[in-house]
Amino acid sequence: MRLDHVSYAVARESFVSTVQRIGSALGAGFVDGGVHPRFGTRNFILPLSGGTYVEVVTTLDHPAADRAPFGQAVARRAAEGGGWLGWVVSVDDIAPVEARLGRTSAEGHRVRPDGFDLRWKQIGLLELMEDPQLPYFLEWLVPIEERPSADPRTSTAIHGVSIAGDAASIAEFLGEPADHPLEQIDVTWVEDEEPGLVSVEFATAHGPVTI
Repeated sequence: MRLDHVSYAVARESFVSTVQRIGSALGAGFVDGGVHPRFGTRNFILPLSGGTYVEVVTTLDHPAADRAPFGQAVARRAAEGGGWLGWVVSVDDIAPVEARLGRTSAEGHRVRPDGFDLRWKQIGLLELMEDPQLPYFLEWLVPIEERPSADPRTSTAIHGVSIAGDAASIAEFLGEPADHPLEQIDVTWVEDEEPGLVSVEFATAHGPVTI
């Protein structure tokens, strides 16, 4: 099970400043990811070394943001003051996850500024909204060279994540061992008033940075 990306949600009025702040901390500039028309959201992304990326996402002034679980999740996190929305794991085949959760995945897409239609399937947002410690799952429907993580803009990489939650529950949800649920990423379990992704540690050219 590999980490695909981490998602940071903010209100529309904080979107640009947050992209600039995180980009400055990590020593690289984000790129415009485009609009998610089915979810009522838009994002900027920063492809990192090691095959992952950071997403900063906000809602659009669009009815889809009120209907789609992803739009709802982003709006709720933004209303709480913004911060890490969650962590996303990629799978080669989402069908077993659909079978385990008892429903079909949602198809998503966004047209990049270069015109390419980036497509994927995702599932698990309902569980994340109910229990923020949990990740959601994603299966890319485009070649690997077209995925957001395919063209790193920096040597910065995700070294580890800190999650407030129950290791056994997350391991059961993922179907992975609790002591190493993600490949090549350190997972630290911490105590916090609210469950969820608490912080992400990045290895940069100038040393470790935690956001």
